[in-house]
Amino acid sequence: MNHNPVYLALDLPRLDAAEALARKVAGHIGGIKLGLEFFCAHGHHGVHELHKIGLPIFLDLKLHDIPNTVAGAMQAIHVLQPSIVTIHAAGGRAMMEDAKAAAGENCKVVAVTVLTSLDGDDLSAIGVNANPYDQALRLADLAHSAGLDGIVCSGHEVGAVHKQWKDGYFVVPGLRPADGKVGDQKRTVTPREARDAGASVLVIGRPISRAEDPLAAARAIEATL
Repeated sequence: MNHNPVYLALDLPRLDAAEALARKVAGHIGGIKLGLEFFCAHGHHGVHELHKIGLPIFLDLKLHDIPNTVAGAMQAIHVLQPSIVTIHAAGGRAMMEDAKAAAGENCKVVAVTVLTSLDGDDLSAIGVNANPYDQALRLADLAHSAGLDGIVCSGHEVGAVHKQWKDGYFVVPGLRPADGKVGDQKRTVTPREARDAGASVLVIGRPISRAEDPLAAARAIEATL
């Protein structure tokens, strides 16, 4: 079994390019993360095609709606056999409970706490009077009590959440190698730092997908873990 915690974020607009990139680096990643851009462009067909590579599929759909609708969406993706699916913790306890109940037997349901593109000013602008760290821990507690498998949080929060939730499954995006560009992410750490703090899955996109040599970039990241 491949224990590499790196999931490649494959949000490329062309299916053939996404498949080619995934096959090129398949030996140096642990799974493939498919987000909204990919799913809206390629749907079930695209997911089925990437399943053929033989790596676990993480559907990063960030479902957030009334409980019945989210449960129905979870049931609709059973056929895709995802290993991980994301929902939004801000949807509340009932939504999270129903999402987990409707998920496939071997699918981990993890809740997004605070997007890594948000900082304290962004939260204040939408009426959340807490900093990202405190808000992430509050939503982690809610997700834990709702019976989810884990959460999505930044590398800055994962250590504290891991202390509170010893057997949780923690997905950390917004990672950048020590010499990488930050881009639109505001709260970043390196893959090694996140792993050491307790991350179960390391989501890495642009540092691999937009590298001059994606294979070399994937190998370099794997070598730090």
